[in-house]
Amino acid sequence: MEHTSVLYRIKRWMYRDGRPNRLARALNDLSMLQFSSGVLAPRPWVTLEVAGRRSGRTIRVPVVVTELDGVRYLVSMLGERANWVRNVRAAGGLVTLRHGRRERVLLVEVDVDDRAPVLRRYLRIAPGARPHFPVTRDASPAEFAAIAPSFPVFRVAAAGPAQGRQA
Repeated sequence: MEHTSVLYRIKRWMYRDGRPNRLARALNDLSMLQFSSGVLAPRPWVTLEVAGRRSGRTIRVPVVVTELDGVRYLVSMLGERANWVRNVRAAGGLVTLRHGRRERVLLVEVDVDDRAPVLRRYLRIAPGARPHFPVTRDASPAEFAAIAPSFPVFRVAAAGPAQGRQA
């Protein structure tokens, strides 16, 4: 499918300037309910819960967990501009993932040089993210390496016992 299709244009419009518009927010709210419940949602679809860096309130975002070589990752389809990325960094990486149950985890940012294979895998399993990437899912490893600085990737790690008790 080429990047000029109607569906791609609609998805790009829904996230113009890297921020979800009213329609995208409403669809995200529905996705969060579905992803959190784990009902009729594939295993990689989860809701990320993180403390807001300004408000302190729990911010919820539907995301897709990418697995590569037995390791789980989260990718920001909107790049550095995504609020959840800023919130995760401000929270020191401590977040909750929900898919039927809550899992307290630590997100560890992946070095730019190690992101390309994860980004490539992500585009294969997250079709809704494809319109936001300047490469296709079949791009070469070099093309993924070229865009890696623009798309944060976080490795999902176990939260330590002390971290797991925090609210």
